[in-house]
Amino acid sequence: MTRVLITNDDGIDSPGLVTLARAALRHRLDVVVAAPHEESSGTSAGLTVLGEEPVAKPVELDGLPGVQCHAVTARPAFIVLSARGGSFGDPPDVVLSGVNRGINVGRAVLHSGTVGAALTAGMNDLLGLAVSLEHPEPGELHWDSAEELAVEVIPLLLDSAPGTVLNLNVPALPPAELGPLTRASLASAGSVQTRLEQAGEATEVVTTVVDGSAEPGTDAYLLRQGKPTVTALRSVSEDPDFTWPAGR
Repeated sequence: MTRVLITNDDGIDSPGLVTLARAALRHRLDVVVAAPHEESSGTSAGLTVLGEEPVAKPVELDGLPGVQCHAVTARPAFIVLSARGGSFGDPPDVVLSGVNRGINVGRAVLHSGTVGAALTAGMNDLLGLAVSLEHPEPGELHWDSAEELAVEVIPLLLDSAPGTVLNLNVPALPPAELGPLTRASLASAGSVQTRLEQAGEATEVVTTVVDGSAEPGTDAYLLRQGKPTVTALRSVSEDPDFTWPAGR
């Protein structure tokens, strides 16, 4: 049976984590959940451990009876590497990361802890999927839409070559109003913005901001049309077009 690690960067208490685990369980996959014990947004593929050494505490999550779950004092990319090394039982074949509160689109995905976990999986010849849900403010989070689209995309991922990483973004619409799932390129527009959420506790929240110039056919552009998007990502690799100066 295919072994799947579910992780995120919003922390172990996020409903998006349960949403994504349920999508995997609907495909009868062997699921283990391991996620940061606290918010870890904007950490990219960072390997920070909170404390002298990582601590994994077993927890129970509502809606996931019988599923092994862990709250870990580390960032999502570190959790992926730990899982690959057998820290949470049999190593996973697949890493599903999310569902993130807020989209991860354009070149700003470089900074996302959600995407960073999926890319870390891909760099280690696992399959990776990052799932993010648009969160308008004020507005409703449609976790059911994210679950249905994850269910749709998981078979596509499972049929892909090892190292494949997909980035799924879900618009803020109920399932009945979603447009068709569309392959998209990365928007060149997009930036990451950090704001202080609770001044007393100095909690930083990282959000993706996309300006009005997103190009047609890109993830940011299509999301505005109500279309969920999927983008295949490639992590760090050599640049074959770089030319050394003469004599070097």
